[in-house]
Amino acid sequence: MNSVSNDYGIKRLMSKNARNAIIQKLSSDFNLTPIIAEAFYQQFTIYFNEHSNIELSDGEVAYEAVAAEEPAGKHICLTRKITTKLNLINLNTDLEALAEYGLAGLRRHRLMRMTRQAYDQEALLSYEDLAMLLTTSPSTIKRDIANLKQQGLFIMTRGTKHDMGPGLSHKTIILDLYFNGYTFTDIELKTNHSETSIKRYLTDFTQVAMLYKQKFSPQQIRLIAKKSNRLVREYIQLYQTFEKQDNQRLHDLLTPQKTGTDAKKKSANESLSGGAKDEQSTN
Repeated sequence: MNSVSNDYGIKRLMSKNARNAIIQKLSSDFNLTPIIAEAFYQQFTIYFNEHSNIELSDGEVAYEAVAAEEPAGKHICLTRKITTKLNLINLNTDLEALAEYGLAGLRRHRLMRMTRQAYDQEALLSYEDLAMLLTTSPSTIKRDIANLKQQGLFIMTRGTKHDMGPGLSHKTIILDLYFNGYTFTDIELKTNHSETSIKRYLTDFTQVAMLYKQKFSPQQIRLIAKKSNRLVREYIQLYQTFEKQDNQRLHDLLTPQKTGTDAKKKSANESLSGGAKDEQSTN
């Protein structure tokens, strides 16, 4: 086998591919060792798959948005970008919005959908981003968002996140709704956040609350949970408020699930009681 390979130069032929050609160019053009050039190539491949090799469905667009974690004041060129998949056109719901609310209503409907989708992918759209996507002006987007807020809807944009001021964060507001008995569907409608985002907030809150119950200080919690001082403080206050009220949802969230037969019995009872509540609410 080795003799045949040597006769036909198979190993040399296999090395003549685009991957090795690029590695050779990197090594030559930037005076890199072959090992470093190959490492660069592998990293570039990751970048390409993250930002360019995106599979899109009908009506979707790929759009580069600033990561939600990026702070205000940082130059846009230096911020981390995330390639988001946004559903620009969804005929099933867009035509209904157009028929019922007209062009302005359709634009706001799409605005709500895309800001929610971007945030679910841990990115935030700015007024300028939305203006580009919806072929309008930033001032029109600003008026649209103000109109939606008057209707009690929460629209998460980059400007919204960094202009909140000293008031409660949107995460705390959403969790407050949850502990006050609102369903995921109700919270989604009120805040324009997906169930995925709401569950993510609950997970973060649970971590902070459990650490607080174990007597960790707020500073220690901030370092362990990697959350801001403000958010840790708000979550602790939220825990204290609903703990005093003996809130059932808080209790369920922070109580480890039983295993075995007891868990099955509990699950069955909760399913029955939940079904009864749903039936009552339906009636």
